[in-house]
Amino acid sequence: MSKPIKITSLPEFDAADYLTDDQAMADYLTAVLEDGDGALLAAALGDIARARGMSDIAKSTGLTREALYKALRADSAPRFDTIQKVCGALGIKLVAQPVEG
Repeated sequence: MSKPIKITSLPEFDAADYLTDDQAMADYLTAVLEDGDGALLAAALGDIARARGMSDIAKSTGLTREALYKALRADSAPRFDTIQKVCGALGIKLVAQPVEG
């Protein structure tokens, strides 16, 4: 019989570790957008920003790293202009499309 694994012994999951190219980032963000959860969108943008380098994104947006970390966490509600700045710095374009069905 194998020994049970303790959850506390498992490594922390960080989505940023798997966002290694533009397509992975786009797929991740598309899936999050389909969910329709604004807090999850902020957290996903934070994951992508960390994957790209939060310091570089901070410089591009004109915001501090601390402000970005605060704005891009799951329990935040960032302003839309912050989302726009981050998307611009990441080279991401949000698009609207009609809902099918």
